[in-house]
Amino acid sequence: MLLSALPPVEILVCTTCIREGMDPEATRRGAVLHEALAAAGLPENVVLKPVECLSNCSQGCSVVLRGGATRWTYVYGNLAEDAVETVVDGTRRYAATSDGLVPWRERPEHFRKNCVARIPPLDAPIPSL
Repeated sequence: MLLSALPPVEILVCTTCIREGMDPEATRRGAVLHEALAAAGLPENVVLKPVECLSNCSQGCSVVLRGGATRWTYVYGNLAEDAVETVVDGTRRYAATSDGLVPWRERPEHFRKNCVARIPPLDAPIPSL
Protein backbone atom coordinates (compact mmCIF):
# COMPACT_ATOMS: atom_id res chain seq x y z
CA MET A 1 0.00 0.00 0.00
CA LEU A 2 1.31 3.45 -0.88
CA LEU A 3 1.82 5.66 2.15
CA SER A 4 0.02 8.48 0.34
CA ALA A 5 -3.06 6.21 0.21
CA LEU A 6 -3.12 5.86 3.99
CA PRO A 7 -5.53 7.87 6.12
CA PRO A 8 -4.12 11.02 7.69
CA VAL A 9 -2.22 10.80 10.94
CA GLU A 10 -3.71 12.78 13.79
CA ILE A 11 -1.82 14.32 16.67
CA LEU A 12 -4.20 14.93 19.53
CA VAL A 13 -2.75 17.27 22.16
CA CYS A 14 -4.32 17.60 25.59
CA THR A 15 -4.67 21.33 26.16
CA THR A 16 -6.04 21.12 29.70
CA CYS A 17 -3.38 19.08 31.51
CA ILE A 18 -2.19 20.50 34.80
CA ARG A 19 0.36 19.14 37.25
CA GLU A 20 0.09 19.30 41.00
CA GLY A 21 1.39 22.62 42.28
CA MET A 22 0.81 24.43 38.97
CA ASP A 23 -1.04 27.76 39.14
CA PRO A 24 -4.57 26.91 37.94
CA GLU A 25 -4.74 30.28 36.19
CA ALA A 26 -1.52 29.74 34.21
CA THR A 27 -1.59 28.85 30.53
CA ARG A 28 -1.68 25.09 30.36
CA ARG A 29 1.51 23.44 29.12
CA GLY A 30 -0.42 21.36 26.60
CA ALA A 31 -1.93 24.51 25.11
CA VAL A 32 1.59 25.93 24.70
CA LEU A 33 2.76 22.67 23.10
CA HIS A 34 -0.23 22.68 20.73
CA GLU A 35 0.53 26.25 19.61
CA ALA A 36 4.20 25.39 19.06
CA LEU A 37 3.29 22.29 17.02
CA ALA A 38 0.88 24.35 14.90
CA ALA A 39 3.77 26.68 14.03
CA ALA A 40 6.29 23.87 13.48
CA GLY A 41 5.42 22.86 9.93
CA LEU A 42 4.13 19.32 10.42
CA PRO A 43 4.64 16.63 7.77
CA GLU A 44 2.12 16.33 4.97
CA ASN A 45 -0.89 14.17 5.77
CA VAL A 46 -0.70 15.07 9.49
CA VAL A 47 -3.59 16.81 11.24
CA LEU A 48 -3.11 18.55 14.59
CA LYS A 49 -6.11 18.66 16.93
CA PRO A 50 -6.48 20.11 20.43
CA VAL A 51 -8.47 17.95 22.85
CA GLU A 52 -9.68 18.45 26.37
CA CYS A 53 -8.43 16.07 29.03
CA LEU A 54 -6.81 12.79 28.14
CA SER A 55 -7.09 11.81 31.83
CA ASN A 56 -3.34 11.59 32.23
CA CYS A 57 -2.82 14.73 34.31
CA SER A 58 -0.24 13.25 36.65
CA GLN A 59 1.98 12.52 33.65
CA GLY A 60 2.27 16.10 32.35
CA CYS A 61 1.44 17.01 28.77
CA SER A 62 0.05 14.10 26.78
CA VAL A 63 -0.39 13.49 23.07
CA VAL A 64 -2.01 10.77 21.00
CA LEU A 65 -0.81 9.54 17.61
CA ARG A 66 -3.49 7.76 15.60
CA GLY A 67 -3.88 6.98 11.96
CA GLY A 68 -7.13 5.36 10.96
CA ALA A 69 -8.41 1.82 11.27
CA THR A 70 -5.18 0.11 10.18
CA ARG A 71 -2.64 1.68 12.53
CA TRP A 72 -1.92 1.16 16.20
CA THR A 73 -2.68 4.24 18.34
CA TYR A 74 -0.19 5.51 20.94
CA VAL A 75 -0.57 7.78 23.97
CA TYR A 76 2.61 9.50 25.16
CA GLY A 77 2.99 11.45 28.39
CA ASN A 78 5.48 13.51 30.38
CA LEU A 79 5.97 15.92 27.51
CA ALA A 80 7.17 19.45 28.21
CA GLU A 81 5.79 22.40 26.31
CA ASP A 82 9.06 22.54 24.37
CA ALA A 83 8.85 18.92 23.12
CA VAL A 84 8.08 19.99 19.55
CA GLU A 85 11.08 18.26 17.94
CA THR A 86 10.31 15.00 19.75
CA VAL A 87 6.65 15.02 18.71
CA VAL A 88 7.41 16.00 15.10
CA ASP A 89 10.14 13.35 14.79
CA GLY A 90 7.94 10.65 16.32
CA THR A 91 5.00 11.64 14.13
CA ARG A 92 7.11 11.60 10.98
CA ARG A 93 8.28 8.05 11.79
CA TYR A 94 4.74 6.95 12.68
CA ALA A 95 3.28 8.43 9.47
CA ALA A 96 5.82 6.47 7.40
CA THR A 97 4.26 3.18 8.54
CA SER A 98 1.13 1.45 7.31
CA ASP A 99 0.44 -0.16 10.70
CA GLY A 100 1.75 2.45 13.18
CA LEU A 101 4.45 0.11 14.47
CA VAL A 102 7.71 2.06 14.58
CA PRO A 103 10.52 -0.24 15.77
CA TRP A 104 11.25 0.57 19.41
CA ARG A 105 14.87 1.60 18.81
CA GLU A 106 13.79 3.97 16.01
CA ARG A 107 11.37 5.92 18.20
CA PRO A 108 12.49 9.17 19.85
CA GLU A 109 13.96 8.35 23.24
CA HIS A 110 11.20 10.20 25.05
CA PHE A 111 8.57 8.09 23.28
CA ARG A 112 10.40 4.88 24.27
CA LYS A 113 10.31 5.81 27.95
CA ASN A 114 6.92 7.52 28.19
CA CYS A 115 4.38 5.42 26.33
CA VAL A 116 1.20 5.50 28.41
CA ALA A 117 -0.85 3.19 26.18
CA ARG A 118 -0.74 1.31 22.90
CA ILE A 119 -4.16 0.63 21.39
CA PRO A 120 -4.70 -1.92 18.60
CA PRO A 121 -6.18 -0.91 15.26
CA LEU A 122 -9.95 -1.07 14.86
CA ASP A 123 -9.61 -3.83 12.28
CA ALA A 124 -7.12 -5.93 14.29
CA PRO A 125 -7.96 -9.63 14.28
CA ILE A 126 -9.15 -10.96 17.60
CA PRO A 127 -7.12 -14.01 18.67
CA SER A 128 -9.05 -17.04 19.77
CA LEU A 129 -8.40 -18.17 23.31
